[in-house]
Amino acid sequence: MKKMNKKILIAENLSLEAALRKMNEIGAKCLIVVDDEGKFIGTLSDGDIRKALLSGNSIDSPIKGIFNENAFSVLEDEFNKDHLKKVFIKEKYDLIPVLDKNGLVKDIVEWGDLFKPKSSSNKRNMSVVVMAGGEGTRLKPFTNILPKPLIPLNDKTVIEKILDSFTNRGFHNFFLTVNFKGKLLKAFFEELEPDYSINFIEETIPLGTAGSLHMLKEELKSTFLLTNCDVILDLDHGDLIDFHTKNNCEITLVASAKKLTIPYGACEIDEEGFLSMITEKPSLDYLINTGLYVLEPTVLEEIPRGESFHITDLIEKVKSKGKRVGVFPIEDGAWIDIGQWDEYRSAIKRLS
Repeated sequence: MKKMNKKILIAENLSLEAALRKMNEIGAKCLIVVDDEGKFIGTLSDGDIRKALLSGNSIDSPIKGIFNENAFSVLEDEFNKDHLKKVFIKEKYDLIPVLDKNGLVKDIVEWGDLFKPKSSSNKRNMSVVVMAGGEGTRLKPFTNILPKPLIPLNDKTVIEKILDSFTNRGFHNFFLTVNFKGKLLKAFFEELEPDYSINFIEETIPLGTAGSLHMLKEELKSTFLLTNCDVILDLDHGDLIDFHTKNNCEITLVASAKKLTIPYGACEIDEEGFLSMITEKPSLDYLINTGLYVLEPTVLEEIPRGESFHITDLIEKVKSKGKRVGVFPIEDGAWIDIGQWDEYRSAIKRLS
């Protein structure tokens, strides 16, 4: 067992948002909940948080009542590797806390402590489609000269940063759909000579955010990822793909848990049109579509040939046929949007 990072211990009055940020900070999928005396009272997994958000809980909600109060643990005096291996295999735990006789957390056991690292070959073989054909109208006047994917983002271009976020996770097979200033984009990659596979799909007319996928019906025969060309996400794609598969989804979209604060006093009116109350600077919780998706190849049959067709059109079509569309929540700090000037400037600072 490696030495436990004490940051993995959290109090039961922590909010869902704070727990998500903690997971992102230390790269954990599961946190250990302790009481005021430091005694073990449960675990909180990223799956627990996703279920809570999808059930309508606010991002400000405390984890009490959401974390697993019946989580498995083991006493350090009873530690047995062979037994724990069987428990991990049967229950699919992220970690198991090791306690002393007083219930204090002394250590943790993770899968990698007992088994060889899980294979990521399923990810390496999975294709990633990048929708890179848009005009980038929100980033004018830069996009009067360059296509949005080639706008600089510190030491690299936007498209390099996006592809790096995938290659760093083991992906190496990419399709780029191009239209606006597509020749510049192709020339850039010819000069770059990347060490990953990249194929260009050329639109003769703008086909929307999903229309060009029709041209990939022969290439995409298994589950694949689709991303816009103005988002960078820091997430475990393996968790995303597992979520998609276990829930039997045709499409899964990644959504950012975002709190929007209205900087004014909001007036509520009664039935007679008179003021009922004023709420000062109210906050609203939303799950915002980030522009990253997991799709099954069967959905390509729903896309018309040679017509403008958006991902929202595809989602509605899939839903109308009774198929599942999943939502995979992530914390706001894991999402970098570079589609507008304010976000672009913010991204430069965050990636410095």
